[in-house]
Amino acid sequence: MASKNQHVTPHGDGRWQVKAEDSHRATVVTRTQAEAISIAKEIARNQKTELFVHRPDGRIRERNSYGNDPFPPKG
Repeated sequence: MASKNQHVTPHGDGRWQVKAEDSHRATVVTRTQAEAISIAKEIARNQKTELFVHRPDGRIRERNSYGNDPFPPKG
């Protein structure tokens, strides 16, 4: 099974969710964005995928690569 990028998005009622890209169901739902980010980072590290953190309005706030960086640092 191919690993999928992880997204931290609003879930509703002030809660946040971690969802794999193109997934219909949340992997986990948390009370805070910070908690969701922590869980999503661990999943992304384990699967060597990208992590996308969204703002409450849905726009991407932050993006991190954990092993599949299309533009790795030079040096």
